[in-house]
Amino acid sequence: MKYFAASALLPEGWASAVALDVDDAGHIVGVEPDARADGREVLSGPVVPAMPNLHSHAFQRALAGRTGQVAPDKEDSFWTWRRTMYAFLDRIDADAFEAIAAQAYIEMAKAGYASVAEFHYVHHDPAGKPYDDPAELAWRIVAAAQTAGLGLTLLPVFYAHAGFGGTPTTAGQRRFAHTTYTFTHLYDRLSARAAELGYVLGIAPHSLRAATPEEIGEIVRLTGTSAPIHIHAAEQTREVDECYALTRMRPVEWLLTQAHVDARWCVVHATHMTDRETVALAASGAVAGLAPTTEADLGDGTFPGLAYLAAKGRFGVGSDSNTVISPFAELRQLEWSQRIRARRRNVLPTLAGATIGTSLWMQAARGGAQALAQKTGVLAVGQFADLVVLDTMDPALAEQTYENILDAAIFGPARMPVRDVMARGRFIVQGGRHAQEDAVFARFRATLARLAQSQ
Repeated sequence: MKYFAASALLPEGWASAVALDVDDAGHIVGVEPDARADGREVLSGPVVPAMPNLHSHAFQRALAGRTGQVAPDKEDSFWTWRRTMYAFLDRIDADAFEAIAAQAYIEMAKAGYASVAEFHYVHHDPAGKPYDDPAELAWRIVAAAQTAGLGLTLLPVFYAHAGFGGTPTTAGQRRFAHTTYTFTHLYDRLSARAAELGYVLGIAPHSLRAATPEEIGEIVRLTGTSAPIHIHAAEQTREVDECYALTRMRPVEWLLTQAHVDARWCVVHATHMTDRETVALAASGAVAGLAPTTEADLGDGTFPGLAYLAAKGRFGVGSDSNTVISPFAELRQLEWSQRIRARRRNVLPTLAGATIGTSLWMQAARGGAQALAQKTGVLAVGQFADLVVLDTMDPALAEQTYENILDAAIFGPARMPVRDVMARGRFIVQGGRHAQEDAVFARFRATLARLAQSQ
């Protein structure tokens, strides 16, 4: 398959008249700037690498817009939102789980994501009983990703405790809980079919409050030397305080000094760090997994982005709770949060010669690819042909130079900046539409109606 783009964002920056060759397996086998179209399929706008979504809880898509009831004491927080999420989850069976995930993944594809890391922690039935196949809900995630055409990094989550020090799980957490023995059985099931079903298998100790140090060590040893490892850390100040009270270390500090964090790791959120932790996380080679719209929605706080990027830290973005599904919105919220903190514009460090929008996109795509352990995030030979064709018919993008077009898509009034999306050499979105979107939405809507009747 041979394509031609009038402009494309390559690893070195923007280039003109780019020829792209893609093999039958979906890999890029040729990239040539300053080329001729010569009968190639001409792509309909500027081309950028598709964004990897490094952190998703797909089932939470069905909660979007349903958590706005203000608490009587006006003390709404992550912790009160979590109780609402637990109650909602009680009604979601396996069919609903897949229907919601498929809707979220279709929306991701249309937004410019071509791959996703699913931080998958719902394992059991609504009563907390393991399914006959302990991987039942994982297979539903795999099926939803296949429906949408997204590349999948599956991260089964180990969750054993309600708090630091091995506190027993609560009734609301009954669908998550595993022992290291039962989790090993689940991991083995998923490992046996990873190659057949085409997903990357990683692992995810949920957080330091949900897994003891001994348990974290045991489940990390299940993986190979290149498998990704993701963990929530330092999302809320209460978590930081409780971790310090028990260990005399803060969560990110504990991970960096006790867990041998390296480039395999994605530390999700890392919102509350000291200056020393920030520099040390950047130096570790790990990826900071940021979900700025979710962190804003939950009132978590602001990631120390300026200091982290100044220290050459790697980062990527994810949709997390799927209240907002847009890599453009994530990057906008990330930069705007730093502007509010610093009280100036164009705050985050940029790559040489790149605008703020281009630089953020390139860094997040590369960091996301590392976190997913997938060959994506750049348009280069040997990588998957995961790309986005931007839509210059969106008024915000009209007559923009290609050097500025990502700034227009991220910081301008763009409504539909994505025209086409290719994942692994196959168009999954064309003209702003996904071939499965109507059928998936009909199933999603019926599922929401059924859930409403069960209240």
